[in-house]
Amino acid sequence: MLVISGAILMLLSGTAIAGGRVLMDRYTGAVHQQSLLGSEAMASGTSINGPLTVLLVGIDERPGENAEGSRSDSIILLHVSANHDAAYLVSIPRDSRVTIPPFPKSRYPGGTDKINSAFFFGSQNGGGRAGGFELLALTIKKMTGITFNAGAIVNFSGFQAVTKALGGVHMCVDEKVTSIHIGQDSKGKFAAPYRMTPDLRPIPVPGVKPQVYEPGCYDMSDWQALDYVRQRELVPDGDYGRQRHQQQFVKALAKKTLSSGVVANPTKLDGVLRAAGQALTVDSGKFALSNWLFTLKDINPNNVAMIKTNAGNFHSEIIDGQAFETLDPTSLELFQAIRDDNVDSFVAANPSWVNSDGGPQS
Repeated sequence: MLVISGAILMLLSGTAIAGGRVLMDRYTGAVHQQSLLGSEAMASGTSINGPLTVLLVGIDERPGENAEGSRSDSIILLHVSANHDAAYLVSIPRDSRVTIPPFPKSRYPGGTDKINSAFFFGSQNGGGRAGGFELLALTIKKMTGITFNAGAIVNFSGFQAVTKALGGVHMCVDEKVTSIHIGQDSKGKFAAPYRMTPDLRPIPVPGVKPQVYEPGCYDMSDWQALDYVRQRELVPDGDYGRQRHQQQFVKALAKKTLSSGVVANPTKLDGVLRAAGQALTVDSGKFALSNWLFTLKDINPNNVAMIKTNAGNFHSEIIDGQAFETLDPTSLELFQAIRDDNVDSFVAANPSWVNSDGGPQS
């Protein structure tokens, strides 16, 4: 959303830069800003010039939920090249087996677990969202050596509000996806089509027909888009499929936001930017949010590449009866490329690791 907003603000500015700044002030004022990274996870340096890496964390909070009960459902690294005209989205599997460092702020002693547990452990004992985010960032640093220039928490329901303000989004479905969350009963009312067992297996609910997304390109409503990108249990490639669909959704959202029907409609544009601000909690690091918007102004959806870890293939390992994902050597090379700002060379050497924008796969 920072990339989107920066591009929009520069499109609107032109000769009327004062008008662009007014809109920027209005947007940045709507964004909830909070210290999330902590000093150890934050990159060194005092200039916004050069390569930048942002940690994006998606959480699926329900209204009224305690922040201490949340886990990070989506973990995405956004890397921006040194010349600030290209960006890369890299998702980390939520079941990756990692060493989580001790975190005195939440009285967590440290241990080995799935990476999405780091947010949970950091949020305990009053740590809240900020503690969860910081421990997750420290865990990623320990695993990859990457530190971050900024970070953001995105609430899934907040993304739904952005999509609603846009009037829906055009998505290309690349594989058949069956929803475990939304279906219709015999009277046509919405109902959950599956119940989850204690070991997280979906069991069909008799009489409820699930929502199914068939391969092809469609205009999705806000609830359909959110439902689609949340699915993993019945997706053929599981969490890797969900990662890909979420990356595709981010890119589709950017394209729709930058379309003439939105940019040329001041009322709709204002609604989208305001909804985006409410969907985010941002730590802009050592630089003002306005600096980020101008810095990212040259990035558009067409030069954002979406990259898989493990080439999108399962690397599962059962340890003490629990299933984990492990990252293969090439994935570790990808993280090294992010540290060295050499992702373009990695992509050239591993073109099959780049996700498509969607649509049925041949």
